[in-house]
Amino acid sequence: MRALTEEEMSTVLKKLANYTGDSLKELIAPLDDSENADRYVFRVVKDRVYYVLLSIANLATSVARDNLASLGVCLGKLTKTGKFRLHITSLPILAAHARYKIWIKPNGEMSFLFGGNVLKAHVGRQTEDCPEHVGVVVYNMADCPLGFGVTARSTAEARRLDPTGIVCFRQADCGEYLRDEDTLFAG
Repeated sequence: MRALTEEEMSTVLKKLANYTGDSLKELIAPLDDSENADRYVFRVVKDRVYYVLLSIANLATSVARDNLASLGVCLGKLTKTGKFRLHITSLPILAAHARYKIWIKPNGEMSFLFGGNVLKAHVGRQTEDCPEHVGVVVYNMADCPLGFGVTARSTAEARRLDPTGIVCFRQADCGEYLRDEDTLFAG
C-alpha cells in the first residue's frame, strides 16, 4: 500500500471532478475542525485506488502487502498507460457528491443494468443545464443509484432527440457486480 504520486493524484482527481464538480473538496477535507481531525485519503494497493480514512490507512501499514486484499472503498484502477478507470464500487461516493443526475423510468432500468446506454425514451427526468460529455450518476425513479456514465448530449439537445437517441453512455452499472465478479477485485 502506498500513497499516490502527484501525476496519479492529478489523474484521479480530474476523473472524480468530472462527476462531482466543486464538491470534490468535500471528499478530501478534514471531517471536523479539531487539530487531530481524521480525513479521507487515497491509497494504492497493487493497481487499485482506495478511498479510506487516514487512521485506518495508518493501521493497515502493519499488514503485509501480500495479505492485504482491500482497504476502504475501491474507487477504480490505474491502467498501465497512466489513465484512471472508475469501478462500480465507487458509486456510493459519486452518488453522494454528484453534480449532474439522470433518472430513468422503470422500462429502462433492466436495459441499463444489462450494460446498455440510456436512451431518450428511458429518461424520466434530468438535471437542468447538464452539458455534453460530463459525468452523470444514473438513478431509478425511486432515487436509488444504478450506475454512472457520460452524457452524449446536453439537456437542451436531449429534449429534441427522437426516442431511440442516446442520452448517456454507460460507464458502469450495478449489474457489473454479477457480470464481472471474477475480475472486479482481482489484481
